[in-house]
Amino acid sequence: MSQSMKPEVAAKKLGVYFPATPEDFRSQMITRAQFNALQAEPPQWLIDLRANGPHPRSVVAAKLGVSNSGLGRAGVSDSMTTEQITALLAEMPPWLEAERATQAKVRQEKARLTDREASK
Repeated sequence: MSQSMKPEVAAKKLGVYFPATPEDFRSQMITRAQFNALQAEPPQWLIDLRANGPHPRSVVAAKLGVSNSGLGRAGVSDSMTTEQITALLAEMPPWLEAERATQAKVRQEKARLTDREASK
């Protein structure tokens, strides 16, 4: 018996916004073989979603250089297109600058702790 996963899980693993996927993808369980095939040879809809969005919150956060929590504090929607993300980066509103600075501090602290552990 082959493993299968819910389409929501497959969409998350593929890095795409589940509600934007085609109906036939959303309506059935995805086997491990189907999932591997989607990764190996993505269909056009998957290529388009990855390139243009709408992207899920985690991808939006990564593209903006902020945390998921930072998006929540800013009241940003659960998904954005690549065009919307690019416009936001060009505009660089104060909340985005602040969240990017916060994220940079978190990364620096994480690196400092990793270095400290490595030197023990």
